[in-house]
Amino acid sequence: MLGRRKCESTKFIVNMRSLSGFTIYSIATGLSVAMLFLSCKDTYQRIGEEADAVIYPQGVAENFVLTYTETNEDMSTEDEDTSRVVAILNSPISEDFDNLQFQYRTFPDGLEVTFFDEEGNQSFLTADYGIIYSNTNLLDLQGNVTLITYDGKKLEAPQLYWDRKLDWIFTQQKFKFTNPEEGTVMDGEGMDFNRSFNFLTAHKTYGLMTLKEDES
Repeated sequence: MLGRRKCESTKFIVNMRSLSGFTIYSIATGLSVAMLFLSCKDTYQRIGEEADAVIYPQGVAENFVLTYTETNEDMSTEDEDTSRVVAILNSPISEDFDNLQFQYRTFPDGLEVTFFDEEGNQSFLTADYGIIYSNTNLLDLQGNVTLITYDGKKLEAPQLYWDRKLDWIFTQQKFKFTNPEEGTVMDGEGMDFNRSFNFLTAHKTYGLMTLKEDES
């Protein structure tokens, strides 16, 4: 037997008492003599196909750092490496599931990605949780995702993707985009832009948009 339902019962007897010739009946909520309470607990153990599969990482790294570099196509005659750093990913914990057929790496305690453009300007992307799909090099960021560009633009969304191969960042979720240079706040759904953040497309916009007043 894999398990059984265990029930416990408690029975309380309410007595009649006689005091100074009067009979006092203790009656609670329509029950005249007894109250029965049942407490049941399910102890059924699920095994085999019913049991949830437990997946463990093949490795766990603390203070994880991953550096993305970019190499120019034209190499010197000495075949020197002319690569430059384009992004650095930092996370307190990284779990490696590359031992599975569908390989991926998770960041359960959140992560931060620092982007560098060709001039060395830095933009920052943070999230509460992240997954890197190893075969496609797609980074899925989830929970309080915030992107702050080097020139002060700010994007907030519940989920955001960074496609490393296409060098493209996008979201299909609702977002809030603040542009202090233009003095605007845009609410919408669905946005994509390049890593340099100089080209963006909003799929749908709605809500309040605040415009900077003309000082002239």
